[in-house]
Amino acid sequence: MLSVSSFLDKRNLDKLKALNNQRVIDIVDKYIKLCKPAKVSVITDSEEDISYIRNLAIRNGEEMELKLKGHTVHYDNYYDQARDKKNTRILLPKGKKISKYVNTIDRDEGLGEINHFLDGSMKGKEMLVCFFCLGPTNSKFSIPALQITDSAYVAHTETLLYRPGYEMFKRLGDDNFFYFIHSAGELDSRNTSKELDKRRIYIDLEDERVLSVNNQYGGNSLGLKKLALRLAISRASKEDWLCEHMFIMGVHPPGKDRVTYFTGAFPSMCGKTSTAMMPGHTVVGDDIAYLRIDDEGYCVAANVEQGIFGVIKDINPTDDPQIYRALTTPRELIFSNVLVSDKVPYWIGMGKKIPDRGINHSGEWYKGKKDKEGNEIPPSSKNARFTLRIRELENADDRIDDPNGVRVSGIIYGGRDSNTSVPVSQSLSWAHGVVIGAALESETTAATLGAEGELKHNPMANMDFLVIPLGVYIDKHLRFGDDLAYPPLIFSTNYFLMENGKYLNEKTDKVVWLLWMEGRVYGEYGAIETPIGYIPRYEDLKNLFRDVLKKDYKVEDYIKQFSIRTEGYLRKIDRIEGIYKGEENVPSVFYRHLEQQRQRLLDAQSKFKKPIISPFDFE
Repeated sequence: MLSVSSFLDKRNLDKLKALNNQRVIDIVDKYIKLCKPAKVSVITDSEEDISYIRNLAIRNGEEMELKLKGHTVHYDNYYDQARDKKNTRILLPKGKKISKYVNTIDRDEGLGEINHFLDGSMKGKEMLVCFFCLGPTNSKFSIPALQITDSAYVAHTETLLYRPGYEMFKRLGDDNFFYFIHSAGELDSRNTSKELDKRRIYIDLEDERVLSVNNQYGGNSLGLKKLALRLAISRASKEDWLCEHMFIMGVHPPGKDRVTYFTGAFPSMCGKTSTAMMPGHTVVGDDIAYLRIDDEGYCVAANVEQGIFGVIKDINPTDDPQIYRALTTPRELIFSNVLVSDKVPYWIGMGKKIPDRGINHSGEWYKGKKDKEGNEIPPSSKNARFTLRIRELENADDRIDDPNGVRVSGIIYGGRDSNTSVPVSQSLSWAHGVVIGAALESETTAATLGAEGELKHNPMANMDFLVIPLGVYIDKHLRFGDDLAYPPLIFSTNYFLMENGKYLNEKTDKVVWLLWMEGRVYGEYGAIETPIGYIPRYEDLKNLFRDVLKKDYKVEDYIKQFSIRTEGYLRKIDRIEGIYKGEENVPSVFYRHLEQQRQRLLDAQSKFKKPIISPFDFE
């Protein structure tokens, strides 16, 4: 029954009817009645409808056109500049448990609260009903997704980030989709969310939906971004595939006619983007990957997205040439929370002089301006972003939309550790690699002057998005590997090892670690077995440094970087063991591998009579 007919004009009603999907109609009807919009528009995959969203965002004042063709800027409220972890919660039915690390709320209580905030939240505004596809279309990776929002900026952003899904909904005609309800709520004079004290982002695993209100920042409002990552993790755990917070990249070794695909999970500020966007190689996706097993028993991965919602801070022509060129040439592109002067965007760390005045996330801005707490306001938010399609980048991989995904040969777990972990190593087995990923840590503050930043545990760089018990999550990874006939090799990296307040590696060195990992896939480089895994041989690295970076790699640097600091590793095992002891249903094989590594380290200490052991001692 088309109960929405009294709220939509004939053209938009016909768009809904064409889907032949009663559940979609019921959802639209329910939230029209709850949110009470002044107008409802149904958005298809047509260029006409996509253009309507773009133009609406500008007419509404949610985006402002910039000097370069296709460039716009959007501003969030000054106090809505990042993911709201406190108010992002899983709706949990009575009697269910996840983990003490996961923020939850009673499902009935949470639904009552957020529906109260959504009630009338779209009065005087236009509701946009949008359809997308998570993963490549017409693929085993595809998950249909419906988004209802009153923000044209949010809808526009999602047309860049996600593949169009209206036609897929029409073909499928079933109810196996995610959906996301969002309202920016009451807006202030700058068209930003006003009632931030009522900001809520609730994830309902029972109905596979996300409800979000009184916010605009992408990490809180983009339903198909981090929030739907949680829904996919839940579904993946039931269907025996993996949803991971990983990039997918193609590694192209110089002088060799091949491309080797890697996925990589790195916590924030651990080198994820700089690895995925490394010059000379290609990117399939920078953030979220679905991993499945193909008919031959290989691991295959697809990018959930077609675009990038990236942090813009410190992107400059020297360190990030591909992205910088894309940001400074005409194309469809949304900046958020950057400084704008004379319709030109500026951001922190861009490598050029920033004007002393302009418009930014605080409104009219001038150098030295302070907020109401007395803090000096930077020219752009430290979490300022850009949104564009990956295909706009020169290093976009040809197989971004391959419905079969790409075959994964290696998985990289990257942490940030100033005093212990070697720059690159390979796990001894799949299970050992899972333990390495499950024990991933990063320093929450940059280590300077020899200080050790506060260590934060972040298993598979996915802790903030877990909606299943941690023990179950680890078990799923172990079982996934058991089901693979040809499991990828698993590696760990650490670009941040220091001595006397100075990094032992240069930024460009990571290309050598990457090429060593790629060569290991084909058995082209040897390795030294150590208590923590396989590490590179000196001669192989020396040759790579010479051939790729034209640098002389000194043996003393190799010893400093790849010596096994046993005490640091032993302390890490104790930390990780203590964390997991507080979790339920952690597989026994996990503890077995931790204990085996502990014993290997103790045996090495006993054998070599020293806490720091040179890599040459293990040869």
